[in-house]
Amino acid sequence: MAHISGSDRSQLLLLPEAIDDYVDVENPVRFIDAFVDELDLKSSGFARVEGKVIGRPGYDPGDLLKLYIYGYLNRVRSSRRLEAECHRNMEVIWLLRTLKPDFKTIADFRSDNRAAFKSVFREFTVLCRRLDLFGRELLAIDGTRIKAVNNKDKNFTEASLDKFIAAADKKLDDYLARLDTGDKIEHAMAGARTRNLAEKIEALKKKRTQYAAYLKITDIIRSQNGGVSATCNYLLRRRTRSSSGRGS
Repeated sequence: MAHISGSDRSQLLLLPEAIDDYVDVENPVRFIDAFVDELDLKSSGFARVEGKVIGRPGYDPGDLLKLYIYGYLNRVRSSRRLEAECHRNMEVIWLLRTLKPDFKTIADFRSDNRAAFKSVFREFTVLCRRLDLFGRELLAIDGTRIKAVNNKDKNFTEASLDKFIAAADKKLDDYLARLDTGDKIEHAMAGARTRNLAEKIEALKKKRTQYAAYLKITDIIRSQNGGVSATCNYLLRRRTRSSSGRGS
């Protein structure tokens, strides 16, 4: 019985012409977009809000902030992973309007605007709580949750608001610390996963064929000699002969 098959990757498809068609009108990512667009980033303390008059233009701080808020909500814990989301995650592609900042740009933005993050994230989490967005309880970074303080009308008393903000600040600090740690770990492994990928795939195919041949020989020798040691000795002799032949 046949399995369900996917499409040929080289086949041309009639996909929606607009990126907006990929993100439902009820998708909460649209709230992130609207929230940041309404912010006064300069008064919030963000750097480089006004574009350069000369030289190569930089990324709009609002776009990078949107990326970080999305990462905060979805527990994306390194600059390289945020960069990857810009290439593969349709919600992020929509949110950043196909912009693809590299990991260094993303990390530098966090470093340059760390102090400004706190007030913006405070406002965002409080507003989400009031509007009952992203669930009744706002997801925290470590998988726990910031509990609602007033389930009936979602209003805050002064004491409960202070408590909620303190919890939100703690979670933001935790998220930023995890980003810093994630960046350090991935910096040490930079490029190891993707460098010369095509060559590695080709090598994998060759080795798989080679190992399959070895296994076939192993099965034949086992059936004839009835022992694993004989198989090992046979393969060792073949390898030795092959090496000596190359050297001569």
